[in-house]
Amino acid sequence: MTTIARGADIERLPDNMPQFILLHKQVAPYVAHIQLNRPDKLNALNLELMLEIKDALIELDADDSVRAIVISGNDKAFAAGADIKQMAGRTAVDMLKIDQFKTWDSIRKTRKPLIAAVSGYTFGGGCELAMICDIIIASETAQFGQPEINIGIMPGAGGTQRLTRIVGKSKAMEMVLGGQFMPAEEALRHGLVSRVVPIEHYLSEAVKLASLIAEKSPIAVQMAKESVLKSYEMSLQEALYFERKNFYMLFATEDQKEGMTAFVEKRKADFKGQ
Repeated sequence: MTTIARGADIERLPDNMPQFILLHKQVAPYVAHIQLNRPDKLNALNLELMLEIKDALIELDADDSVRAIVISGNDKAFAAGADIKQMAGRTAVDMLKIDQFKTWDSIRKTRKPLIAAVSGYTFGGGCELAMICDIIIASETAQFGQPEINIGIMPGAGGTQRLTRIVGKSKAMEMVLGGQFMPAEEALRHGLVSRVVPIEHYLSEAVKLASLIAEKSPIAVQMAKESVLKSYEMSLQEALYFERKNFYMLFATEDQKEGMTAFVEKRKADFKGQ
């Protein structure tokens, strides 16, 4: 697979010059790409890498030239888990003071759609990061797992919660308690991923999907994303009320007028995010 973000095309964040990600803001019109870049560590998620992802997403979320974001690793690993060497000697008090999950909470609050392009090892924190994303496109070599139990701990960044909501209690228990892995095709059957494609196409397919989404009204996309996510957090009646409120609010946008006018006039809509 040819890496999209490389060489002179890579745009670095101005303030802190990330060491562990590559950022490309226009891999396609209105589409940005964040590539995890610790290949020698199978993209293990240390604190610094997670902070760089958080900072990049804050930057991209505020950038009107970006409407959808792809996050990938490399062919061998999306991310093989957390950086265990960084955590091994810490105490409970150390972990509380570090409060690493504040970074994860910030990533979760990204308003623009996130598409994970996943290949190879997607374990522990890597699986949790993929599940924070809104859509997962997997290569045929992808393997998912929450093997934290094998080192005497448990998932802490949503693995016991998001995985259970997606694949169900029994399968989640098998993966979390037994440390079992789930190959790509099984992940597709259980609804963990949107589609499985040959390894040479997983990143390009993710970018293609991001491009499709980026053609839509960015305001409508963000409100629709927000409404879908609320289905995990609210009762059906509360979520229906939230959906209805967002639906009505979109009729105050210029994009709604443009979209419906374009439909009547049988032309492609030109959405401005207004």
